[in-house]
Amino acid sequence: MAAAAEPKPFLEPAVPQPGVKYPLKVPYCGECGVPIEYCENYPNYEKCKAWLEKNLPDEFEKLKVDKASTEEEGAADSKDREEGEEKKKRQTRGGKAMIKTKKKIEPQGIKLWTQTRGKKKKVTIVVGLASYEIDLKEASKFFAGKFSCGSSIAGEDEIVIQGDVKDDLFDILPEKWKIIEEDDIDDCGEKK
Repeated sequence: MAAAAEPKPFLEPAVPQPGVKYPLKVPYCGECGVPIEYCENYPNYEKCKAWLEKNLPDEFEKLKVDKASTEEEGAADSKDREEGEEKKKRQTRGGKAMIKTKKKIEPQGIKLWTQTRGKKKKVTIVVGLASYEIDLKEASKFFAGKFSCGSSIAGEDEIVIQGDVKDDLFDILPEKWKIIEEDDIDDCGEKK
């Protein structure tokens, strides 16, 4: 009978690797806060490269050498593709998101409605504050505190205030936000 071979352990114990100096020192980017080899996945990679060149020039040189070799390989691959085909932009995962700039909108006036809720209750609807670059969350919180009622953001540029407070808003809006004039506020009556 042949001797059975000793089974190999499932997980090998971690042992120090020859030629590696411990503890490992990992350089982190001052711009995005991740190890520098992951900076290329950051949306503002150009800022990371500028920071790296200024603060860690040795690591920046290594990065340039690695990029040059991968670009040569990529050039060979691109010859195989058809000319005129544009590269599609891919979404990067993780990191800080790119901040989208909002389009500037001309103030178009503020419209006020009342709407019946149930049989006896009413709500006041305010539309148009966002065109004056007023933070709707802040405005909703202000209305809730001022009128001692519930107030919420219902749409992209719409605030719903519980209760019929339309008449009070004609005085309060220009007083709180100086950019709004009393002539800019329109009473649109009852909304159905």
